[in-house]
Amino acid sequence: MSKIKGIYAASMSILDNNLSLNIEKTIKHSEKLIDQGCHGVAIFGSTGQAQLISVSEKINLLNQLSESKYKDKYLIGTGLNSLSETINLMKVASSLNFNDFLIMPPAYYKYGDKEVIEFYSRIIDSIPECRIIVYNFEKLCGYKFSISCIEELIKKFPDQIIGVKDSSYNLYENLKIENFSVLPGSELKLLKGLELGCEGIITATCNVTASISRKVYDDFRYKKQQTANQLLCNVRGVFDQFNLISGLHSFMSDQDIIYKNLLPPLSLLNKADKKKLTEDLSKLNFSLGSLG
Repeated sequence: MSKIKGIYAASMSILDNNLSLNIEKTIKHSEKLIDQGCHGVAIFGSTGQAQLISVSEKINLLNQLSESKYKDKYLIGTGLNSLSETINLMKVASSLNFNDFLIMPPAYYKYGDKEVIEFYSRIIDSIPECRIIVYNFEKLCGYKFSISCIEELIKKFPDQIIGVKDSSYNLYENLKIENFSVLPGSELKLLKGLELGCEGIITATCNVTASISRKVYDDFRYKKQQTANQLLCNVRGVFDQFNLISGLHSFMSDQDIIYKNLLPPLSLLNKADKKKLTEDLSKLNFSLGSLG
């Protein structure tokens, strides 16, 4: 079975002024990221405001995404707490021949490894053709995957549990499993992760660092001298000062004002923070013009 590897952006969702999902622009945004160097894109991850977007809008986007020229390069997030809604959305995606998913355990409730295994088991029993990258981000869902939980899931579902996006960073240095993809959630971990045997990254800021991230990845792969990693890490460090979704939308809104639209309770950066973001990026000679 082919592994998920490379540079993946957790893509942004583009909203109209009435806060409905602009499906055409959301898809064009994701396609542009692939043109800029991403091997693929995760749709409806946390960066894509997935938890705030209606199921009907997600289904409408999936229908149109199935016509994308890069159809085989997408990971589909669900962004749903409900088990039944997660399964139903995945069934829609599978009917459109999307079978690679990025799925985080439900938020809010407290639970452990046993309950997480039950959650994924019920999904896979309902959709055995799916391939799942589990999403490890304790800050968002309150649960942090253990190595033993990952190992148990793979043992139980070797064809369906194919990787982990590690945004809690407790796995990527120590998890070594054959034919299993480990992808940290930050450019700061890209080079180190590759050196440790990871397969790449899935990150929010690849919405603006796609080409630089791809260069770091390719230079490592082809054993070339690293010339872009410091800039990549510095850019990520600037964005890490702020809420990533707010920072990205504030930054991109200088290119197109439609990026100013965010679903409450999310918001743009305040004036002072936007100024600091812009100035700090300018010091790195990084701007919208450098995105290509």
